[in-house]
Amino acid sequence: MWGALIDYWKLTGDPSYNDVITQAMLWQVGPGRDYMPPNVTASLGNDDQGFWGMSAMTAAENGFPDPPDDEPQWLALAQAVFHTQANPDRHDTTCNGGLRWQIPLSNNGYNYKNSKVIPISTGNSLTRIVGIANGCFFNLGARLARYTENQTYADWAEKTWDWVSGVGFMDKDYNIYDGGHVEHNCTDINRAQFSYNSAVYLLGAAHMYNYVRCALMDSRCLLTAGQTNGDEKWKVRTQGLVDATIRIFFPENIAYEIACEEHMSCTTDMLSFKGYVHRWMAITTQVAPFTAPKILPVLKASAQAAILTCTGEASGRACGFRWNTKAYDGSHGAGQQMNVLGAVSSLLIEQARVPLTNSTGGTSKGDPNAGSQSDTFMGKLIPPTTADKAGAGIITVIILGAAVGTFGWMSTGV
Repeated sequence: MWGALIDYWKLTGDPSYNDVITQAMLWQVGPGRDYMPPNVTASLGNDDQGFWGMSAMTAAENGFPDPPDDEPQWLALAQAVFHTQANPDRHDTTCNGGLRWQIPLSNNGYNYKNSKVIPISTGNSLTRIVGIANGCFFNLGARLARYTENQTYADWAEKTWDWVSGVGFMDKDYNIYDGGHVEHNCTDINRAQFSYNSAVYLLGAAHMYNYVRCALMDSRCLLTAGQTNGDEKWKVRTQGLVDATIRIFFPENIAYEIACEEHMSCTTDMLSFKGYVHRWMAITTQVAPFTAPKILPVLKASAQAAILTCTGEASGRACGFRWNTKAYDGSHGAGQQMNVLGAVSSLLIEQARVPLTNSTGGTSKGDPNAGSQSDTFMGKLIPPTTADKAGAGIITVIILGAAVGTFGWMSTGV
């Protein structure tokens, strides 16, 4: 939501929400200033932390007003998220690398490595839990590389792309699948596809294209449409993701969530995916202008359909989710509103400033040591020693003995 409103400010110039955006973005930074607040430890995933980091990166790129000097800065927050996720503790040898879904090893889902969403069977229902961990890490690395001109971030982005494609979560046609479990060496691939996952890799690939192209030019890179003397590999990858995203998620040029929309089985998170896709595809046209002729007409047609759903409730301002109906479908909520806001405001992208960098007007201060004060609660899974096992055995005997004695006393009726 805050990332969407930061983009809204950039595209419209309306500062109405700036104070609450800043308050919200700083409220959850946590004691390590890395978006790992202790109050969410029990459900903290790399994807959760990654979304906060990407929103901080959006603030830096958009030139959003900097926080007070005594508060963490946007670029430093994005760096802190990336640095904690690049820590060796987060990248083990299972599945030959990659981030796990969850951060603390005690959390349900720690055994899952993913590009996006994991379906978990619970009785007769199917609950989908969002985990876009490696996509966020790739996206953030690519954008930090462009903003700071630091090759280390680009190396991590390249490594992450190679891992995602190498393990089979992305195929040769740029279909991006969910993930797999470490106990199966990530071979049990869940092939569900979700729109924002294609878009998060697309935006990252576009930034890698822009970064490498500018590095080759050795100058401030202000791209114009038609220029192609960049890194051909990233251009091909970016174009492949554009084609796949439109083919899969924009039938008749209208955004459609194929995994859940037909039967309206979308979770709360999924109801917000269309907004991310519109925003990130729009920004792609700025950093990789060769994509604009194909992307912009699709975004315009999709936005026009979206607007027609905003006739719900008595006020006539609630927007629906099923845009292909071109009418209000009875659903409403924060996700649906964010979707249409993202779609409509992104129509202004051609008049908007290209995302900033350190060398093109960015003012946000970075910190090469950001993330170094992070808590280490995610830890490493250390095998128990003989002493650990003996101690655990003694404690178990004591607990069982106390329980048996208690139940025995209760059974006497005394």
